[in-house]
Amino acid sequence: MIRMHPKVSGLLAHGDVHGLREALQAAIELEHAVIPPYLYALYSLVPGENDAAARIIRSVVTEEMLHLTLAANVLGAVGGRPVLDSPGLLPRYPGPLPGTVDDGLVVGLAPFSVPLVRDTFMAIEQPEWPLDYPADAGGPAAPGPAGEPLTIGQFYRRIRTTLTALGEGAFTGQGHHQVTTGLLPGAIPVTGVASACAAIDTIIDQGEGTLTSPLEVVGTEVAHYYRFAEIVHGRRLVPNPAAGPATPPDQRYDYDGAPVTVNPVAVRKVPLNPTTAGYPAGTAARRACTSFNYTYTSLLKTLHATFNGTPRALTSAIGLMSSLRQQGLDMMAGTAAGGTPAGPSFEWQPSQ
Repeated sequence: MIRMHPKVSGLLAHGDVHGLREALQAAIELEHAVIPPYLYALYSLVPGENDAAARIIRSVVTEEMLHLTLAANVLGAVGGRPVLDSPGLLPRYPGPLPGTVDDGLVVGLAPFSVPLVRDTFMAIEQPEWPLDYPADAGGPAAPGPAGEPLTIGQFYRRIRTTLTALGEGAFTGQGHHQVTTGLLPGAIPVTGVASACAAIDTIIDQGEGTLTSPLEVVGTEVAHYYRFAEIVHGRRLVPNPAAGPATPPDQRYDYDGAPVTVNPVAVRKVPLNPTTAGYPAGTAARRACTSFNYTYTSLLKTLHATFNGTPRALTSAIGLMSSLRQQGLDMMAGTAAGGTPAGPSFEWQPSQ
């Protein structure tokens, strides 16, 4: 489980709109930071192999992109300006995630493996009270005092509390800046307290589930933590047919569904934590990495425009995401890197 740094969680201590805006920007940066490690692992899977694991990771990435959008919608609605076109936004891999306490969890760019999913991806998504452990009486821990590290779920709940306390008067942003469901399925246009809270609840529930169920509140998928656990356990999480009304929450589901088979041979042998500078100058791998990073930077700039007054630019962003995927696959297959599997570095590259 990761926790937010006191400097970040402390932004909400005074309950003012300025601290709220900074906290939401921190949330955007955190949501963004988990996407490259997930994509790197996804790209490393040989197409047509390990399909169940690939579908799970892809579904999580899609929802992380939605979470980033929802956080940006809330920030824009309270008069803030989401920032995505800055090199300072990009985390350094390997290392702690931005805005979090360095508690020993190192997040990097690595090819897919079950230990990676178990030790890193599940740690990123772990809720405060995961249902794969016995539940203690008394419910979830209350958020600590201001300045104390919060879990991601607690951090978002404190954002929700601040939004509610500030009331409708805090919503001073431009309505036409909002990304809607018509542009991105699941996107909630934020216009006031109720829609802002709905957006925050979606982020929490898709990541963590609820205290009594691994399911998302909306939809039929289990939350991210449990989806990754399906890869680790090798089976889908399904309702326990023997469960009754008195069955404890952590016994109402079993990892006894359809197989999630993993073939470690069908994973590209790509480098750990590559950098552009790590590829020799003049090589195909260096050129491919530079090109990937240029597309990646263009994507961030397009998303910045999307969230700051041009929501229809999301169509262009989706096109860039598709191009990024193909470039990443070509690098890892070796076809774009001189025959040797290589990996993209997700670095800032404003020009080629």
